Amino acid sequence: MRIEYHRTLIADRARNRAFRDALAAVIEKGKTTVADIGAGTGLIGLIAARLGARDVYLYEVAEIGAVAREVLRRNRVRNCHLMPFHSAEDASPVRVDCVVSETLGNYAFEEDIVATMNDARKRHLKPGGVMIPSRIRQYVAPVISPRFHAELTAWDGTGHDLDIAIDLSFARDMSLNNIYVRRIAAGDLLDGGLKAACWDEADLTRECSSTRKGEAGWTLEGHATIYGFAVWWEAELVDGVALSTHPDAPPTHWEQLYFPLMRPIEAAAGERVSVELRSRSSPEAGTHLSWKGVHLDKAGKTLSRQALDLDKGYIP
Repeated sequence: MRIEYHRTLIADRARNRAFRDALAAVIEKGKTTVADIGAGTGLIGLIAARLGARDVYLYEVAEIGAVAREVLRRNRVRNCHLMPFHSAEDASPVRVDCVVSETLGNYAFEEDIVATMNDARKRHLKPGGVMIPSRIRQYVAPVISPRFHAELTAWDGTGHDLDIAIDLSFARDMSLNNIYVRRIAAGDLLDGGLKAACWDEADLTRECSSTRKGEAGWTLEGHATIYGFAVWWEAELVDGVALSTHPDAPPTHWEQLYFPLMRPIEAAAGERVSVELRSRSSPEAGTHLSWKGVHLDKAGKTLSRQALDLDKGYIP
């Protein structure tokens, strides 16, 4: 059991406050019932109980559920009910006023929150109930800092350092056909990230697809070298309460994602750079992502097109 991972969740003050504020906005003391799906150590369910929820049902299938059970016992909360299985496996779930699920990853959908919330909305939530989060938006911006590209192309310098002719380009290309969790600063991005674009929006209050796709583009005001793309998300928990992994947002245990390009794009003023992103996620097959970078001249003619795929970054 990876207790250290759960310690990082508990230490994430921005995350904890956001979910506390969202629950406080919807819980009516002594009346509201809550389902916490993917409860982990039980913190969010415990917060709901402390805020006055009448009953809280905590779903946790992993071994960490044993820790949650002891946490709830030691906090003497009799209205918290630990369910040691996935919410989708509950044949006769109690209908609740609020479903909350913090099953978000560095890539927003890698922990199957879409499938989880689709099921929870249909079978666990009362009509007119509240989903937390209610909406997830994904953002993208071009990366102009060379530091990530230099890190991933270190393969190229191996032979030079040894004064031996060595070709590691196959391994280098695998590195670039991959996605990286990195702490990305606004200064690493085109125009400081001010022109970041929303490429995807998922409304979790209605039926939502686990296959996501979108695109964004930028016309350059001056010369720039584009090395890849940064991706992050914003979760709207309830009206007025959001949680974001934006580079300038309060830091969380989540970080941004770097989507490399195989070859940096040298773009001049007036030229356009665009990206298309696709993902599909399922509990059975995991998460698959692909992305395509395109460079167009001032007249809209395609100068280069690069298609990359996370699956190509795996060792065959």
